Amino acid sequence: MTAWAVFGQLAGQDLVVEQLRAAADGTGGLTHAWLFTGPPGSGRSVAARAFAAALLCRNQGCGQCPSCHQVAAGTHADLLLIRPDGLSYGVKQTRELVLRAAASPVYGGWRVVLFEDADRATEQAANALLKAIEEPPPRTIWLLCAPSAADLPTTIRSRCRLITLRTPPTAAVAAILEREGVGHEEALAAARASLGHIGRARRLATDAQAARRRAEVLRVPLRLTSLAEAFAAAASLEQAAKAEATATREMLDAPEREDLMRAFGEGSTGKGVATAIRGSAGAVRELEARQKSRATRIERDALDLALLDLASFYRDVLAIQLSADVELANAPRELDLRKLAESSDPGTTVRRIEAIMRCRDRLAASVAPLLAVEEMTLALATRPALVS
Repeated sequence: MTAWAVFGQLAGQDLVVEQLRAAADGTGGLTHAWLFTGPPGSGRSVAARAFAAALLCRNQGCGQCPSCHQVAAGTHADLLLIRPDGLSYGVKQTRELVLRAAASPVYGGWRVVLFEDADRATEQAANALLKAIEEPPPRTIWLLCAPSAADLPTTIRSRCRLITLRTPPTAAVAAILEREGVGHEEALAAARASLGHIGRARRLATDAQAARRRAEVLRVPLRLTSLAEAFAAAASLEQAAKAEATATREMLDAPEREDLMRAFGEGSTGKGVATAIRGSAGAVRELEARQKSRATRIERDALDLALLDLASFYRDVLAIQLSADVELANAPRELDLRKLAESSDPGTTVRRIEAIMRCRDRLAASVAPLLAVEEMTLALATRPALVS
């Protein structure tokens, strides 16, 4: 078995891998709390899970043993994997997590708590988490993930060792896709379009519907020629995000419900099965409530992803206007990019990018999505009279 194989899914993160390997084998210092940060798609959760596998595997993360397979599936007895379903993670959930984290390791090694999207913890939840990190049990290691260190309270981040991932280069993302069976040209195109987001690149390369929805988003800039088109474009952006969110929800919700019903005996026979299934109503309602909360988050995240795709289009326009020697994320649409570049100036393009970023901020502040997007499309409109 080959040590450190679990780090193979990290693209272009050699320095991070070096730090984590040194910590796992005892040569680089192992602390009780870690904070993994990096832009979306950089692989912060992948890095944290690979580190967890290396800590729990007797062969230092070989990727082949039962322990590594269990970590990958999230079922290892000494791994607590936390993925907030909704927009926030409450204090009650955090207190329950702290109690579970305090238990002794089942296999006598480490007990690892991997908290994805730790920035979703509410203020009260963060306070409860702080107490656990300040005084952790001797065999417990906390791995927190967030887009940036600033997304967590100073009191928490000051007690964590910071691991910062970067946006991986196109070639590194493409190489991972090629190892998974994607053709070279398709892998490169998906890697460029994803702006280094590995999961997004994988989906664009393998899901025709996801690629089609992205193409619809990239048609928006040339549509904005009138007031009516600005409002129509806003509606189409929202609908594209809803379609993306629906596809994601369908992929997640049905298996969860099936697993729950199987756990209560559906499909089985024998004494007590019917009673057990009738008694599952409360658990089903709880699952549906969690899924509804997650649906809100997924839809917001899908719209934010559409806005990032739109920003990448204008970024390419600006690169052409400035004759910058950079790789175009949307090279297959170069004719459209040049058409818009010739009909505007760099200052206008910068203002359009700022309008997209402002829209993202307002969505994060829970402004009604359609209102926020309509304001943005008016600001993007090509006619000066429509620019806010």
